[in-house]
Amino acid sequence: MTQISSINPYTGEILKKFTSPTEREIETALASGEAAFDDWKKTSFEFRSGLMKKAAQRLRDKKENYARLISLEMGKVIKESRSEIEKCAWVCDYYADQAESFLADLKIDLPDGAKAKVKHQPLGIIMAVMPWNFPFWQVFRFAAPTLMAGNVGVLKHASNVPQCALAIEEVFTAAGFPKGVFQSLLIDSKTTTQLISDSRIKAVTLTGSEKAGASVASEAGKNIKKSLLELGGSDPFIVLNDADVNLAAATAVKSRMINFGQSCIAAKRFIIESGVYNQFLESFTEELAKLKKGDPMDEEADFACMARGDLAMELYEQVKKSVDQGAKLLLGGKKPMKDSPFFEPTILTEIPKNAPAYSEELFGPVALIFKVENEQEAVLLANDSEFGLGGSLWTTNLEKGEKLAEQIETGAVFINSMTASNPHLPFGGVKKSGYGRELSRNGILEFVNSKTVYLG
Repeated sequence: MTQISSINPYTGEILKKFTSPTEREIETALASGEAAFDDWKKTSFEFRSGLMKKAAQRLRDKKENYARLISLEMGKVIKESRSEIEKCAWVCDYYADQAESFLADLKIDLPDGAKAKVKHQPLGIIMAVMPWNFPFWQVFRFAAPTLMAGNVGVLKHASNVPQCALAIEEVFTAAGFPKGVFQSLLIDSKTTTQLISDSRIKAVTLTGSEKAGASVASEAGKNIKKSLLELGGSDPFIVLNDADVNLAAATAVKSRMINFGQSCIAAKRFIIESGVYNQFLESFTEELAKLKKGDPMDEEADFACMARGDLAMELYEQVKKSVDQGAKLLLGGKKPMKDSPFFEPTILTEIPKNAPAYSEELFGPVALIFKVENEQEAVLLANDSEFGLGGSLWTTNLEKGEKLAEQIETGAVFINSMTASNPHLPFGGVKKSGYGRELSRNGILEFVNSKTVYLG
């Protein structure tokens, strides 16, 4: 058995300790999930919807409690934690309302006069391996469509947010979901690998690092199981000469600093056309300086700390190596104290291709600012990345913006807006940002069997 500690990164205080489940307890959980699926898959959409609506209400009723857990375990400022809980309630309501229509039989009339239907049937136990950066949202955007489709879920959450993991299970239990329909297991990576190979687990979804995604996908592939991966990103934020530069700069700061930069879809590479480069840089720096550092529980704080000390040091090493390779340090970049999660907002410019900041994901409050001479150079630089999650493009010419957006190799492009996830829109990436889609109708179809029934 493994000891798991819940630690407040801002203070270093150990909040609680947990013991990982025994083999027998894991076996009981899987058996419970399998038994629950046999009944849950037969329930009506109306029944599931009622429970999912109750889960949404539970989130709203206990918003302060759940938001506090997020801030305590991973350092997110409390106002962002509240927004995260509200968004979870939104996605629960969305799928409660839309699942039945999304999964309705598709009727097909064939040229020879025969008819067919495509039915969407649940698969069974779906395993989710989830990260710490949005500890409630990442889980609910998986769980809401998965459970509404008639599947059941097993969660392996990040080891530094165990209280969040157990609280999420409590949301579904309190809402009246039957025993075994959603379970959180505080297990390690080795046990996770073993579970993926268990025949009762029918598919797996992971949000996390490229390394973790490769490991999970490999294990799923070896066992001929579907996997969905939402991995890292180095999202471009392109500002053209005809953009509203001050609005773009203000939005850029928000997009880079949300969750203190610890977001896969945070804007990371700011690609600015030369005619507005100086104006953007000045405005961006001014807006960044307005942000207030403070305790995660401080209502006025805009940022606090990173989720762990090792993450802050890893980020520093990427910045240092980039500067050593020729990047210019415009702001911040100081080495954090040993084991400290505190890292100051940083700006790098004139980044050469051989620098880590050019090609790697910097998961924290570091802005990478590039100057380009024209629109096509901006697109080429945006696409010169192994990642392809999201992107933002700023121009007052929407027709031009849409044409350029088609050339950008990402799962989404937001014109004159920061990249964001929304229940109504498909979410996911290309290249090393992963595969598959969450949210919208696409998300609920990921873990169903689309079965053809031919009516001759």
